[in-house]
Amino acid sequence: MADRAPPHPVRPPVAVIIPALNEEAAIAQVVAAIPVDAADAVIVVDNGSSDATAARARAAGATVHREALRGYGRACLTGIAHLPAETEIVVFLDGDFSDYPEDLPGLVAPIAAGRADMVIGSRVLGEREPGALLPQARLGNALATWLIRAIYGVAYTDLGPFRAIGRRALAQLAMADIDYGWTVEMQVKAARQGLRIEEVPVRYRRRVGQSKVTGTLSGSLRAGYKILLTIFRHATSPPQRPSA
Repeated sequence: MADRAPPHPVRPPVAVIIPALNEEAAIAQVVAAIPVDAADAVIVVDNGSSDATAARARAAGATVHREALRGYGRACLTGIAHLPAETEIVVFLDGDFSDYPEDLPGLVAPIAAGRADMVIGSRVLGEREPGALLPQARLGNALATWLIRAIYGVAYTDLGPFRAIGRRALAQLAMADIDYGWTVEMQVKAARQGLRIEEVPVRYRRRVGQSKVTGTLSGSLRAGYKILLTIFRHATSPPQRPSA
């Protein structure tokens, strides 16, 4: 992949964080598919991989940081800790090539235009390759988004990991989950704080390799339990307000 372009004159600086665990077969494709003029920094967080994920990400042009303690949320937090100082919009993208990095400008645009604080890439609203969104994932999404709407009054269609958020808004959320609850924690905290939220359709395909979460029964059960726990835990916690 070509070197990152200098900050685009008509948009705020954008950084992409890609948590990755044993994604050597996919990570270079993910990094290479990010439009060069759409992001100023690409950070891959190697979450304790035992394969060549880090080397292939680095060869593709990404900056690589290692987080040996495993956990999706923990890897995202490590990426946040290494954001360039000038970053104003943060994009989260999975390293399995199931999302289309080419859709990144559509996620960033509402924030760059000043009308949204956070944008969720909705696989439900977008085009999906047959078999890409597994039945357990569709069921979990439907239940979780229904509960969020019932409890928090915000209508999401998806808990998709491909998302963008303003850096100040991200800081206000004080993200803390270290594993499966990361995406839903972000969405319920955003709802509680009254952030301006949009969803945009994104394309979705079958991932390269097997999912560590929905690809196994135990992974699906653990993720489902954590997602539901997170939804209810934040509903009963003291309300948070954005800082001035």
